[in-house]
Amino acid sequence: MANNNRDGKMSLEEAGRKGGEATARNHDKEFYQEIGKKGGEATAKNHDKEFYQEIGRKGGEATAKNHDREFYQEIGQKGGEARSNSDNDDGKMSREEAGRKGGEARARQRRDK
Repeated sequence: MANNNRDGKMSLEEAGRKGGEATARNHDKEFYQEIGKKGGEATAKNHDKEFYQEIGRKGGEATAKNHDREFYQEIGQKGGEARSNSDNDDGKMSREEAGRKGGEARARQRRDK
């Protein structure tokens, strides 16, 4: 479906879609992994710890608005199961425990608002 503007030219949206489809046909998973890696490295060079803390906070708040307690319990349980199935005994808090504590803290935040 063409999305042309009044003068018969292709819209920016349509051109972007077509370009994206052509790129997807011409490149494999490794291509996208490599450009993602390069983008991540460039972003890390341009931003500091506070930048990542801020976007993490915003992402956490957005996720909390869209999910309920059961969601956090489920992902905590899955993380705990994955962690318990690994042979990594590094003395750190288990993901299950971290998920449980995080879920409890989030529930307290919601309750206290």
